[in-house]
Amino acid sequence: MSSPRNGDTKPPCLPRNGLVKIPTQPNGLGSASITKGTPAMKNRLCQPSSVPAILSPALAHRSDLPIPSLASPLSLAALASVSSPPGASLVGLNASEGSEQPSPERLPGSPSERQLAVDEKILNRLFWYFSACEKCVLAQVCKAWRRVLYQPKFWVGLTPVLHTKELYNILPGGEKEFVSLQGFAVRGFDGFCLVGVSDLDICEFIDNYPLSKKGVKSMSLKRSTITDAGLEVMLEQMQGVVRLELSGCNDFTEAGLWSSLNARITALSVSDCINVADDAIAAISQLLPNLTELNLQAYHVTDTALAYFTAKQGYTTHTLRLNSCWEITNHGVVNMVHSLPNLSVLSLSGCSKVTDDGVELVAENLRKLRSLDLSWCPRITDMALEYIACDLHKLEELVLDRCVRITDTGLSYLSTMSSLRSLYLRWCCQVQDFGLKHLLGMSSLRLLSLAGCPLLTTTGLSGLVQLQELEELELTNCPGATPELFKYFSQHLPCCMVIE
Repeated sequence: MSSPRNGDTKPPCLPRNGLVKIPTQPNGLGSASITKGTPAMKNRLCQPSSVPAILSPALAHRSDLPIPSLASPLSLAALASVSSPPGASLVGLNASEGSEQPSPERLPGSPSERQLAVDEKILNRLFWYFSACEKCVLAQVCKAWRRVLYQPKFWVGLTPVLHTKELYNILPGGEKEFVSLQGFAVRGFDGFCLVGVSDLDICEFIDNYPLSKKGVKSMSLKRSTITDAGLEVMLEQMQGVVRLELSGCNDFTEAGLWSSLNARITALSVSDCINVADDAIAAISQLLPNLTELNLQAYHVTDTALAYFTAKQGYTTHTLRLNSCWEITNHGVVNMVHSLPNLSVLSLSGCSKVTDDGVELVAENLRKLRSLDLSWCPRITDMALEYIACDLHKLEELVLDRCVRITDTGLSYLSTMSSLRSLYLRWCCQVQDFGLKHLLGMSSLRLLSLAGCPLLTTTGLSGLVQLQELEELELTNCPGATPELFKYFSQHLPCCMVIE
């Protein structure tokens, strides 16, 4: 693949958060964002484009592809130089909507180049090199490109993010008209994130999106005014929804959860919803027997709620994230480990009342854990790390951000963990160079974050070159991370992405 051409601008992405922002278009859908599912792919979406000419060397030598001539390879810049039709939507437009797009005969270049530019075998391989944002732009070049790009395979794992204002067109008379969502349906999107919507907006979405009744598997509502009635209608009408997220929705109540939650839901996320407390957990435990994942950020949930989970949920639930549940103590941890013994992912991030004793309960009873997040737990000390190292032999990811009592002694315990692949020590203010020496023998480590550790020096950090299998190293806000050190890492850790 060739490197990005001189003068190219970076795709209009927001770095490292998975959001791809698309330039605003007249029909209101152009500014929709698209989110990618996994962190690795989120990062990849935001990298500068590195795209080959229309043919890669591998394709150039394929005899089974109909390539008329390779004497003058046709660059993507030449192909994409056709201006987009005025007013065309980047995300939601139908192939038949907007101004007429250029036909293949009107593309620049010789007849052989034009034939090459619309060859579907080549396009089906070429378009994999582009980010979601770039695909939205390329779909405007011509109908042939749109036909190829609108195949669902190019959009798997992406979730459109639609704000309220993007759901309506303003007619000349001042009336509002719901936009066409046919372009999303053609690409087979089975998940949506709606921001700032009301009950009426959700009803309009259900009526206007062709796949809403059975084809939508995941729904996320953020900062919305949905009420109990709206939640009930949405889950009753959208029979395919199995993943539900409610964030910053303060108008529904616990009674709404009792009346609307359906047993088909397997993953539920509730955060920053002020009416959620213990009774909400009771509804979740009683109405969602097939729950596999629960993400909860609720300031008023107490220890009692963690005893509500049923025996079946104890078997099926493998992911529990309790973020900033300030009222949870070690007594709640006791209830949790007995109710949900098969957890493989656990987060107690921000559960500031949990102490080393709570971590000991986790380590002794949840031996299947592969990921544990104890960030922002200020009462955790080195003793907790000893419990983790002794009992959690399958642990692959450990997050200790802002655990300010962790010292070099705690890292010495972790050095015995042969399965640990990702270790986060952001803003652990007592970690020093001596502690890093304990990590140098951890050949399994692939990701290490030391962002904001103030006591680490350039000398101590330079020793990390011994971790030759390291794939990502984060040194943001480390005083010891100098330009000379980054140059040293580029020479001795060539396969590692070092985040400055």
